[in-house]
Amino acid sequence: QVKVVESGGGSVKVGGSLMLSCTTSGYTFNSCGMGWYRQAPGEERQMVSHILSDRDIYMSGIGQGRFTASQDKAKNAIYLQMNRLETEDTAVYFCAAGVPTRDSCTNVWGQGTQVTVSS
Repeated sequence: QVKVVESGGGSVKVGGSLMLSCTTSGYTFNSCGMGWYRQAPGEERQMVSHILSDRDIYMSGIGQGRFTASQDKAKNAIYLQMNRLETEDTAVYFCAAGVPTRDSCTNVWGQGTQVTVSS
């Protein structure tokens, strides 16, 4: 059974940094990839990054120039380095591990980690 666990969230001041980690068990990185999402209160969940390989990392534009996603394939883990955080970055950040199905992929989600940025 695939398990996804996010960590590294917390409360920081504007301009601060956090690095989120997403670790897995029962999972092997595959062609479906893994991704970071965030959901602010009252808003829909948005994709931050999708990682297919260490050479194929898609950034959605959220945190443009401030967020960097990376992968450790050997550990089946991904990371999200967030710098110069802004109050608008306050959200629950989720990790998704893609699992192949017969026709496509489905995501296994972690429980999320809260990021709170205050002025």
